[in-house]
Amino acid sequence: MEIHRWEILTSTRPYQNLRVDEVLLPNGKIVQKLIHEYSPWATVLAITKQKEVVLVRQYRHGVQEIILEFPGGVIDDGEDPLDAAKRELVEESGYSGGEWIQVGAPSPNPDNHTNRIYSFVAQNVELTAELHFDADEEIEVVLKPIADVIQMAYNGELLQAMQISALFLALPHLK
Repeated sequence: MEIHRWEILTSTRPYQNLRVDEVLLPNGKIVQKLIHEYSPWATVLAITKQKEVVLVRQYRHGVQEIILEFPGGVIDDGEDPLDAAKRELVEESGYSGGEWIQVGAPSPNPDNHTNRIYSFVAQNVELTAELHFDADEEIEVVLKPIADVIQMAYNGELLQAMQISALFLALPHLK
């Protein structure tokens, strides 16, 4: 069986970053698809010289919970994903340096999201800077051993699916 791309008949943007496509399917049926046009993101599994993972605790309004996450955020237009990851790590945690590798760039949901999450592991990072938060950020830095972070993922204590993906993509690269 041959798979075909869908033909976009019309696109409207009822809100910023939200697109509604009317598409013609190969079988002749017309359907509407809701598309989230998000910027790409970078996330960092940062490990200190003492072999502790740098996590940030913050409130996430979508789930209305305070959760632990890896540092990360939006990649600015024209910004290199690695540069964005390094910037976000310093801004959210004060850590920098170390040896960096990209471990993946998966899509959060290829059915209705346009972005990718660029995932990095940074080993041997050090605390080098004061924290600088965005207006909507209130962050606490938390350090945990990698074994604890892996267990937290298995226990459902890490909620951000793309960061769990980053964790498991990073494991083969850890020293």
